[in-house]
Amino acid sequence: MKKATSTAKKNSAKDATSASPSKLIDGRIKELGDWRGEMLKRIRGLIKDADPDVVEEWKWRGVPVWEHDGIICTGETYKAVVKMTFARGAALDDPAGLFNSSLEGNVRRAIDFHEGAKINEKALKTLIRAAVALNASKVKSKPAKKRSA
Repeated sequence: MKKATSTAKKNSAKDATSASPSKLIDGRIKELGDWRGEMLKRIRGLIKDADPDVVEEWKWRGVPVWEHDGIICTGETYKAVVKMTFARGAALDDPAGLFNSSLEGNVRRAIDFHEGAKINEKALKTLIRAAVALNASKVKSKPAKKRSA
C-alpha cells in the first residue's frame, strides 16, 4: 500500500508539472477565489484582447507570464495587491500614468491593482501593445546569425 501512495503522489506532481501554462493560470484564478482572482482574470482578458497572439507561460514557481517576442508582463498576486509587472516598462511611454510601482528601476515598471480598483482598459491595452511592439523591434534589430556550412 505504501508503494501505491508514493506512486499516486508522483503522478499528482507529474500532472501539475505537465499541465499547460494556461491551465495553471486558470487554477491560480480559481484557487484565489476572491477579488485578486477576479482582477487577475480581468487583466488576463485585457492582455489577450490587446494581443491575440500572446503566449501564456508559468515561470518562477508559479508566476503567470505573458510573452510575445519576449516577456511582455507578469501577473503576481499578493495579499493586498495584484501586480502587473512590465519586463521593459521603463522604455515604454505611459501618458495615462498607469505605472504606480517599481518606478525606481532601470528596466521594469509595474501597476499595482488594489481591491475595487478601476482599470483604464483603453490605456492598459495601449500599454500592452506598446510592450509587444518594443519586443518586436528588438527582435528585428538583432543581426542575423551566420550559419556554418
